[in-house]
Amino acid sequence: MFWNRLASFLFVVSVMAAGPFFYAGALLIWVVTRPFDPRLRLLHLYACFWSTCHYWTMPTWKFVVSGKEYIDRKATYVVVSNHQSQLDILAAFRTFFHFKWVSKIEVFRLPFIGWNMRLNGYIPLKRGDKDSILEMLEKCRQTLREGNSVFIFPEGTRSETGILRPFKPGAFQLAHELKLPILPIAIDGTREVLPKYSLELKSQAPMKIQILPPVAYEDFQHMSVEETAAFFRRKIGAHVSAHKEEVVAEEPALAR
Repeated sequence: MFWNRLASFLFVVSVMAAGPFFYAGALLIWVVTRPFDPRLRLLHLYACFWSTCHYWTMPTWKFVVSGKEYIDRKATYVVVSNHQSQLDILAAFRTFFHFKWVSKIEVFRLPFIGWNMRLNGYIPLKRGDKDSILEMLEKCRQTLREGNSVFIFPEGTRSETGILRPFKPGAFQLAHELKLPILPIAIDGTREVLPKYSLELKSQAPMKIQILPPVAYEDFQHMSVEETAAFFRRKIGAHVSAHKEEVVAEEPALAR
């Protein structure tokens, strides 16, 4: 317990201490590359590197990333993933491919990290605010039309149990409207390391980021938005330990 708390404290301190240094680098890259890189691809890759440096400060952590071969880096995807922990953002940056985040507006207010999110053109969302949701969807449409993939957590918030919450329709509405493929990603193990409502690192278990094969629009165009959301919830949930266990536990009861 003591060592977990110490590690948590040192991790938070290292993130705060490194913020000014990394943000200065982000500003420099933005100024130099903006004229020839309007989609800010290089700046996003720098954000991936920034995040990975925080991962390197924790030698007991292990992120296992699989499925990168499924990503066509010239394609534009609606990217959807389950959400277990604050570490999911760190995990997703480990994929090192270009996308724009949709994230709660509170994150954008954080010094340095939040400022970098604004610099990258990521998309803020005020949860529960209908006007903010509509504005977020419009910004996503514009971003996708510009050729940028958009990464959304369709649960809307972190799962406390690991069992996937119902998927909200926004991401799937966008994919239907713009006839875009959906790239599903399953994140597993982050909840055990850093649970919801906790700042204490609880475990040294491996964390897994599994990129699943993208699904072309033609393969779900016959579904409604709600059916599409349920389809991808099942697809992602099949690769999340706690969710799989819940499904298996429910099956005998359904059989009875």
